[in-house]
Amino acid sequence: MHISRRLQRSTGMVLACLLLIAGCSKSAITPSESGSPSVEGTASPSGSIRIDGSSTVFPISMAVAEEFGSAFPKIKVPVKQSGTGGGMKQFTVGEVDICDASREIKESEVEACKANGVEYIELTVAFDGMAVVANPENDWCDCITVEQLKNIWRPESDGQITKWSDVNPDWPDEELKLYGPGTDSGTFEYFTEAVVGEARASRPDYTASENDNALVRGVAADKGALGYFGYAYFAENKDQLKLLSVNDGKDCVAPSEETVRDGTYTPLSRPLFIYVSKESLTRPEVVKFIKFYLDNVEQLSSEVGYVPITEAVAKENNKLLEEALNKS
Repeated sequence: MHISRRLQRSTGMVLACLLLIAGCSKSAITPSESGSPSVEGTASPSGSIRIDGSSTVFPISMAVAEEFGSAFPKIKVPVKQSGTGGGMKQFTVGEVDICDASREIKESEVEACKANGVEYIELTVAFDGMAVVANPENDWCDCITVEQLKNIWRPESDGQITKWSDVNPDWPDEELKLYGPGTDSGTFEYFTEAVVGEARASRPDYTASENDNALVRGVAADKGALGYFGYAYFAENKDQLKLLSVNDGKDCVAPSEETVRDGTYTPLSRPLFIYVSKESLTRPEVVKFIKFYLDNVEQLSSEVGYVPITEAVAKENNKLLEEALNKS
């Protein structure tokens, strides 16, 4: 995403890092004044950092990993996207260092971490508005209500709501073809809870994929399509899709930086997280990466289509990291 701009910025960051190595200005790897373990003095650190989880958070972590890799090529940061649930399964048993998550960690996952001795910190890295999209040839629907979305997606609608006219008699008898995240996705869990009223409660007869780009292609190719996924994927493909406003009973509101940040795009706005293993924070390459992540996530999350965190959230993130480092 935004490859050319990221390459241009990468050059700038490499230059910046060279200046920092020379002792100039603030850095993502500058040790904190609170006495946290320093990575300074670790000449040419190397290693590998394992990240897996949410496909929604994936573009952010990937952007950070790319920039980090340009500055620190000996540290490998492969980023995978098996969904929040898939990432958590690995995180709770210590198989990955960082889990990308488009929802908060579940109580069952907290218990699994405790059982396996995995301690962690939760860092908020961006805000996301979930996009509800249709095919650009759809000329009958610009706004859809939360109640209509519930009627479409609830389990009881399997085989019952099959045409757009089943949702609204003023809409055509066009076959309704649905696209959405797979069941390992945090987006799936968030959407079903926010819209249907129960997490993971969904009709099964839809095209499901953990790959948001596959969902984009499906909606773009089918006139009767309706789908949902993270807003960043709409932003990257807006020429192929039609963004619908959502009415929660008050007014039709489209997702934007302003409406997601001020909470008026409801109920489909949410925070995005990374969960970092405290055990992994004993490794200098992980400390270096997480500090780099926090120092650059506001800019990078915006560039890949998300709403950046506020200054207050950024301060809280740094506080949590420093506390974890001081205890490690």
